Amino acid sequence: MHRFYLPPEQCAHPVLFLGGREAHHAMHVLRLRDGEQISVLDGVGNEYISQVTGHDRDKLQLKVLRTHQTPAPPCKIRLIQAVPKGKIIESIIQKATELGVSAIVPLLSERVVIELDAKHGAQKVVKWQAIAIEAVKQCGMPWLPKIETPTTPRAFLAGKEHAELSLIGSLQSNSRHPHEFLSAFHAEHRRMPNSIHVWIGPEGDFTVSEVREIEASSAKPINLGPRVLRVETAAIYCLSFLDYELRRS
Repeated sequence: MHRFYLPPEQCAHPVLFLGGREAHHAMHVLRLRDGEQISVLDGVGNEYISQVTGHDRDKLQLKVLRTHQTPAPPCKIRLIQAVPKGKIIESIIQKATELGVSAIVPLLSERVVIELDAKHGAQKVVKWQAIAIEAVKQCGMPWLPKIETPTTPRAFLAGKEHAELSLIGSLQSNSRHPHEFLSAFHAEHRRMPNSIHVWIGPEGDFTVSEVREIEASSAKPINLGPRVLRVETAAIYCLSFLDYELRRS
């Protein structure tokens, strides 16, 4: 069944309307016709199984047949990702969405090559959010992660965004496998964390001073095996591990 996305405020009635790119894709690429059924995701856990009941040149009308609600993941994972060069960040956003993160923070650390002012940063966020939307449609993930405004490590830390467990990918000698920190948290609290921050650095890693600042905010330094991983591999490795551990708990 083909999947589409509508913001939650547009899903409050038994009749839905697809417009813009979603309608164009439905009518001119997939060539959907009256009577066909599709799935509409609203990004906040709801799936609307709907039937096409009409269309005009730029809009598709749908009748909601039934609704399925998926509870929010028990742990909110925020990926705090230093922005790599090129389009690698797009792949990271796609895979992180598939792995169920709740938010992605594009990080402008000292060794990040690209420069984003407020205007270009806002434009990038719109583009990156669209990539996350396409990812939820592809994989059927009913919860859409928020792509946050690009920021620096210091500015993010100054905002005092709290997580029950914070992990930073590190090449330093004091780093440990993330399983150790999850096990220690579980031993202390008799449960898994409800929120986790995952810090992943850029090519060349975070600077020593950045690592010190992030660790001073209670982030635990983790290693991701004996090999030095590419930025995108490090993010996927860590998120995959967390997804496995949290699901089996």
